[in-house]
Amino acid sequence: MAHLPLTLVYRQKYIQDQLADSAETKKKMFDACAGDILKAVDAIIKTYNSGGKVLLCGNGGSAADSQHIATELVIRMTKPNRRALAAVALTTDSSMLTAGGNDIGFENVFARQVEGLGSRGDVLIAISTSGKSENVNRAIHEAKKKGMTVIGFLGKGGGTSKDLCDVPIVIPSDDTQRIQEGHITVAHIICGIVENEMFG
Repeated sequence: MAHLPLTLVYRQKYIQDQLADSAETKKKMFDACAGDILKAVDAIIKTYNSGGKVLLCGNGGSAADSQHIATELVIRMTKPNRRALAAVALTTDSSMLTAGGNDIGFENVFARQVEGLGSRGDVLIAISTSGKSENVNRAIHEAKKKGMTVIGFLGKGGGTSKDLCDVPIVIPSDDTQRIQEGHITVAHIICGIVENEMFG
């Protein structure tokens, strides 16, 4: 029991430090990311206005973000009566991912789906906190071959993915947690603007 006050102090300080660090990263994002966010919005609206779709890929937490963003686009964010917007997370089909990993290598599981599902004029949102994920980078290469626009949600300086993307949105942090928080914030901003501009 004697250690409880110290534990509470530690926990409170940890919470405060984490919130402060997250807020500081978000503040830096306006100068670092706002211009590229606007470019991403333009690319996505152009795709939807021409009948195209958005594909998304990433690993781990970035896979979850892919699904989250696809859901915001297909279902809705705040507009209750709008039509669905076409978006597919390439991270959700366990049969596809396990067959691909077994038969053609895990490094090709997203590229293969881009090859089969992507079309000229579509958008690929490629998510990698490091910018060094081989299966994401191969998906980017395949998307470029097909004439798709590639938006990168990246961090840690952008890694090798930065120069491959048409619109690299690089969160100004080397901390994976802060980068992931930045990615979903950017996603909500993009989805919100797209929804508002397309549906009033």
